[in-house]
Amino acid sequence: MFLSDMSGRSPLYRKAFVFFSSPIHKELVAQIKKETRVLPRIGALSEMNLEYFAIDSQGFVTDHEKALEELFGENVEGSHKYNACLNTMATRIATAFASLREYPYVRYRAAKSSLDVSTVTTLHDLVPTKLAAAVWNCLAKYKCTIPDFPQRETCELLIVDRTIDQIAPIIHEWTYDAMCHDLLNMDGNKYIYEVQVETKDGKTETEKKEVLLEDHDPIWLELRHAHIAYASERLHEKMTNFITRNKAAQIHHSSRDHGELSTRDLQKVVQALPNYGEQIDKLSLHVEIAGKINNVIKELGLREIGQLEQDLVFGDARTKELINFLQTKQDVTPENKLRLLMIYAAIYPEKFEGDKCSKLIQLARLSADDMNAVNSMRYLGRSDTKKTSRGFFSLKFDVHRKKHAVRKERNDEEKTWQLSRFYPMIEELIEKLGKGELPKDEYPCMNDPSPTFLGTSQSVPVRTAHFQPAHSMRSRRTATWARPRNSDDGYSSDSILRHASSDCKRMGQRIFIFVIGGMTRSELHVVHKLTSKLNREVILGASSLDDPPKFITKMKMMSAQELSLDDLQL
Repeated sequence: MFLSDMSGRSPLYRKAFVFFSSPIHKELVAQIKKETRVLPRIGALSEMNLEYFAIDSQGFVTDHEKALEELFGENVEGSHKYNACLNTMATRIATAFASLREYPYVRYRAAKSSLDVSTVTTLHDLVPTKLAAAVWNCLAKYKCTIPDFPQRETCELLIVDRTIDQIAPIIHEWTYDAMCHDLLNMDGNKYIYEVQVETKDGKTETEKKEVLLEDHDPIWLELRHAHIAYASERLHEKMTNFITRNKAAQIHHSSRDHGELSTRDLQKVVQALPNYGEQIDKLSLHVEIAGKINNVIKELGLREIGQLEQDLVFGDARTKELINFLQTKQDVTPENKLRLLMIYAAIYPEKFEGDKCSKLIQLARLSADDMNAVNSMRYLGRSDTKKTSRGFFSLKFDVHRKKHAVRKERNDEEKTWQLSRFYPMIEELIEKLGKGELPKDEYPCMNDPSPTFLGTSQSVPVRTAHFQPAHSMRSRRTATWARPRNSDDGYSSDSILRHASSDCKRMGQRIFIFVIGGMTRSELHVVHKLTSKLNREVILGASSLDDPPKFITKMKMMSAQELSLDDLQL
């Protein structure tokens, strides 16, 4: 098509600037070179390393929606899909570093068998190791072939998989962003809503509008990581302040009570209208969204469900409390019952062996399809059957502590809002990585002089935080998401956008973390928060971005022959 457009006496364009997102075959380059009429018309012909998709300023995906199925399903190792998924994912991860001119230390979650000889290596246990090796191979080629590519390490990359935290994709997360994508029927970042419009003949009709909830929206940028209760309060304050301060809004508001507007009032409305229309649209949209979310929370009884979820995670509730909840709360939706049991299965996989789970299944009235999702949760974490101190159950607890918890309470931060105790496991991993405290036997580094394939080499210590190698070729963007730049109305919220786009300075070395099997919005929230806390830009990559409904669908699609439904006495 390119040659067709640019050949002949009258080409479609006078000049062509062509950029390929991926390297192209030499045969195609040779084919272009043969077209002597086309060559003078080419202004640029360049290969770009851009085989990834940006989620926001600090998140990207490689667009492998079936990674869980293709890399962690039954009998997949060595298959064409398995190898193709790993190799393509590695290439796309490497292009992120090529485009940023970063050369990372490549660390990864080690296979359990390399840490404990009595542990049997499972099919999916080596996936992080294999991906790290593939990424390392790509970067080694870039180092030799890409001009100005760093020759020394400039940042850190940690590769993990979804088994480090099976609860984060399922649990109800209470930030504004997460609630929007979990509870509202959004198409990606697109929100569709209805507005009342007046027709030419004076009648009122309902019209559908679409809006993108993305970084260009200043109110979204300000409130997306806030707890839904705080977001609702701020929106109420913004609307109140807007009506109080804005002349046009005051007139419009008072005209409902005082009948017709005077000529003077109309003049004021016209003068203030351009800003007024923009401001009221922004505020009204988010007030409506927050209102819908709060209504859903109330209708579904999510506060009580969320409390039980977090109590299970932090060891304040066990089987008794779950059974009591299922017995007394008959109106809980099937999806929320399923999410509760998936969390329970991740914490207590042994409770779903043989006939132990029959009462739970009976109470929850789960279908065979639902139980397949529960099965998959057990299947993903099956390498931890010995309950070692590694992997998903990586936290060490006081031996005198009786409650069974898979998260320890974090008291270093003030928890203002209810149901804000939960945090994703990558928060601890990133903090330890930033401090140089990540155990090198559990998370070895490919860049050690003599690493083995399974990463058992411990002869050379991994770089600590005190060693500063070469800087990146790019300057760091200062994190702005957590700064107190709150505004009283939708219009002055635009200052947040201006600061976010213009506030740049050098920060510490970047930290990259990649999650095989998909990231969650709570994890995306964590990297923004830790960027400010660590003064190092943290970038999160993953095979996909999954909201709870999507993750549940993926878990249902995974096959787990070792955990047959026949054993669960449906």
